Amino acid sequence: MEIAENAALVVVDVQKGFEEAGFWGQRNNPGADDNIAALIDVWQATGRPVVFVRHDSVKAGSPLRTGYVGNELKDYVEQRRGKGGGPELFLTKTVNSAFLGTPDLGAWLTEAGIGQIVLVGIQTNMCVETTARMGGNLGYDVVVPLDATHTFDLVGPFGWRRTAQELAEATAVSLHGGGFARVVTTKEVVGAAGR
Repeated sequence: MEIAENAALVVVDVQKGFEEAGFWGQRNNPGADDNIAALIDVWQATGRPVVFVRHDSVKAGSPLRTGYVGNELKDYVEQRRGKGGGPELFLTKTVNSAFLGTPDLGAWLTEAGIGQIVLVGIQTNMCVETTARMGGNLGYDVVVPLDATHTFDLVGPFGWRRTAQELAEATAVSLHGGGFARVVTTKEVVGAAGR
């Protein structure tokens, strides 16, 4: 696997509000936070660009709403902001895709000549997947280390219920099999980026 010298790590919605299990339900992949931290560390140590994304929910009662503590980035992410040797961008959004936030992610990537993005964060099948799909459609080389993401159980139409792990696997199949992104592991990305 090749990780470009200027590949951007996009850290999606790693916010305190996602710790509220009573709101979200069961999650998968308890190791996601450690993997996200490891990737931020490698990106910062190698001077690569890092993008921090925060979801500012407009829904009343959401743990991610502005003005509520859950809107804040998790401590381990906040503590790493501004610590790297490379460029850094902080953007906010109110929808699923980081490409529809402020400031404009696509414009920032284009201006910096960045063609590859590595997506990590929460939730696998929501904002990570939507950003990956848009990134693929926009022509970026998108890499998703699946074990640096997590999601929650969900009920859909017809009473269908899927576990967080089933949803994560479905996202991986759709992104990878559909050609939107390469779905890999944190270990693979760390190995390639740390060379």
